[in-house]
Amino acid sequence: MASASITFKTVLLSTILAAVLVNSYRFEVGDEKGWIKPTGKDPQTYNQWAAKNRFHIGDTVYFKYRNDSVLEVNSADYLNCNTSNPMSKFEDGNTVFQFDRSGFFYFISGQSDHCKVGQKIIIRVMHPSEVESPGPAPSPGGAGGGWDSDNWEPPGINSTTKLYALSYFTTVVTGLFIVLYLFM
Repeated sequence: MASASITFKTVLLSTILAAVLVNSYRFEVGDEKGWIKPTGKDPQTYNQWAAKNRFHIGDTVYFKYRNDSVLEVNSADYLNCNTSNPMSKFEDGNTVFQFDRSGFFYFISGQSDHCKVGQKIIIRVMHPSEVESPGPAPSPGGAGGGWDSDNWEPPGINSTTKLYALSYFTTVVTGLFIVLYLFM
């Protein structure tokens, strides 16, 4: 009987771990270039890169760098490239930072001259999405409350919803594979 209890706990722990791992994403800051001092010839700034991505609680950002550091700072220190009062300081060359809340996160290079030429980034972490109740049904008379009377399709699903749906589907499939592996 004890082995069944241990097996159940193992399955439960594995499923929870799989759900956490599948529902977060790791972003590499600067893509293949990494966290480097901008040359002025770069096709995009770090903030342009951040604006193209959607960050959620649980996601991580990976900073890869040499002979530098990454500082998490407040907004005033970000604007002034002030390196003397960081909230967190990382110097290992391979920094992984996990977002534990929604809101803005400010990162700068530990070398103020690098920061002043653009080696800094603001990352906005999205609030968890809430399920919205459906709007009112269109009236039978065709006045429709803003709906096009020729188009009875619901509005499209945005990319974030699709990503969450895919993530949960992947979690379920992974959990099933783990259960099958442990019991077969």
